[in-house]
Amino acid sequence: MKNVALLIAAGFLVLILSLSAGQSATKSQVIDLGSFYSKPDVTVAVTDSGLGGLAIMAEAASQLAEARIFRSVNLVFFNALFSNESGYNSLKTREEKIAVFNSALESLAQKYRPDIILIGCNTLSVLYEKTPFFKAAKIPVLGMVGPGVDLIAEELKRHPGSAVILFGTETTIGEGEHKKKLLEKGVKEEQIITQACPELANYIEKDCKSDDTGLLIESYVEEALAKTKNPAAPVLASLVCTHYGYSLDIWNKVFESRGVKSFAILNPNSKMAEIIISTKLKNRFAATAIQAKVVSMVEISRQKTDSLGEWLRKVSPETAAALAKYELKPELFEWK
Repeated sequence: MKNVALLIAAGFLVLILSLSAGQSATKSQVIDLGSFYSKPDVTVAVTDSGLGGLAIMAEAASQLAEARIFRSVNLVFFNALFSNESGYNSLKTREEKIAVFNSALESLAQKYRPDIILIGCNTLSVLYEKTPFFKAAKIPVLGMVGPGVDLIAEELKRHPGSAVILFGTETTIGEGEHKKKLLEKGVKEEQIITQACPELANYIEKDCKSDDTGLLIESYVEEALAKTKNPAAPVLASLVCTHYGYSLDIWNKVFESRGVKSFAILNPNSKMAEIIISTKLKNRFAATAIQAKVVSMVEISRQKTDSLGEWLRKVSPETAAALAKYELKPELFEWK
């Protein structure tokens, strides 16, 4: 009876929660989390074009366990990478990227019936609203662009006049969604520097602490700093790829070695997980049972599971364990 009463009380919060969740959505996308919060047991899916989104799932697992909003949470990481030889950035046209990601989303929804989908990938987030799945989605789908832009805007209020460097994949930078939304918020164009980082995500997956990864980050930081119009301005470096946070220590060391003053590394991964935490419903249950699984149509090497597992274990042991015993499903979704 106690749980029933709690759920009835939660119903009165649906409108408020829906409105507050909508503030994090893009203008063309209305997000209603009311039905999600009304359930005692939920399935939360995280998808990415690789393994960067596991950081989002780990953050979500940790925060959901602490918040105790649900009786149980089943976390599913759906790897939307279709080939270890090529990824979304290697596809020739935008239409191809959209079609492949749409196929992955359709399969995810059909096979795992999630109550919410978190797109733990900036590359896929900028493509999402162009997919047929977006137009027909019956469950909430949250992308990375909004949280990333909000984080930058918050920091700019604290440090006005700072230069903003956006580090991301070729597709993320080429689509220009982060820059567009920053301009809409009143950020001056001359403040924004964009820096594509080809192959960096792959190097980080193999070994987020390696010398090769460090050298690649160093080269991209040098390229970006060379574009600054005011070298004396404070720098806000935004990591608009979920992979990049695994190597946060390297990013900090590289910027420090360049003598950049008042710099800050902005990693929106934690902010993404925060979106699904309702402060109004905290401690609704005595405890939250967390389960996690990782599914992939491509093999994940032992080198990658070891490299990322060490980082994930510190945030969420459940996520690290799920990666170590991931489920290989070659027919996970169609892409050819």
